[in-house]
Amino acid sequence: MIQFSPTYAAMEQVAYNISLFSYFTASLGYFIYLIYRKHPVSIFSSCAVGIGAISQTIFMAIRSGHTGHGPYTNSFEVAFFCSWMIVLAYFFAEWKYKIKDLGAFVIPLAFLILLYSFFLAQEGNQAPTGQIKIWMTLHRSLSIVGYAAFSMAFVAGVMYLIQENQLKNKKLGIMYFRMPSLELLDKFNFTVITLGFPLFTLGFMTGTLANSKIKDAIFSWDIVKTWPLVLCWLVYGLIFFGRLLKGWRGKKAAQGAILGFISVILTFVLHV
Repeated sequence: MIQFSPTYAAMEQVAYNISLFSYFTASLGYFIYLIYRKHPVSIFSSCAVGIGAISQTIFMAIRSGHTGHGPYTNSFEVAFFCSWMIVLAYFFAEWKYKIKDLGAFVIPLAFLILLYSFFLAQEGNQAPTGQIKIWMTLHRSLSIVGYAAFSMAFVAGVMYLIQENQLKNKKLGIMYFRMPSLELLDKFNFTVITLGFPLFTLGFMTGTLANSKIKDAIFSWDIVKTWPLVLCWLVYGLIFFGRLLKGWRGKKAAQGAILGFISVILTFVLHV
């Protein structure tokens, strides 16, 4: 167990609190913008997200400089890193696809994951050494990037079902005119899963290699830790290949993305 000096602990706490407050403020701002369409509110919310992301980056830089390893040795670090990656994925998606109101769904998710990390033990653990450290770093990093992509697919799936439900019931409420078309959401859903599934697969493979170095076995047949990870991989594999081979689109793909994210949550809670 790594003990943090009072100075490092204070600096980390300030950066953490700024991130948490910034994402909370941005979540409220994006929700207000979703309803009332006040452009200054949107700008303010984007600035708040930027401040939160910078603060998270500072937090990880301080922690990594003190511990000598990346944010992957305990549940707190992984949750914090996952929240940060979701925000980065949001910035990329906003820049690439120009999907309005994505922040109203993504940033609250990043905030909740960061808030969840608050209740986890923050003491740093010693990182493994040698080849095990390399494989574990790759495993956790690739897996979390995959999780971030899956979170974007989850958001796209939720937005798709909201839109589809309004069209089906012929009740075009305010949300219908605020959100992107079904075609764009479906395309975005598939794009992020196409990116996330191979990365998550590589994370799964490097994890098994790390496990083989630790226990001289490819798999640790621990039902609680291993099988949720396998289930998550199978769910997204079904979605990925179902789209490629069977042409699964629209509502079925959106429902699959939501189901997959539920498996992600289960995997995160039990496996990390």
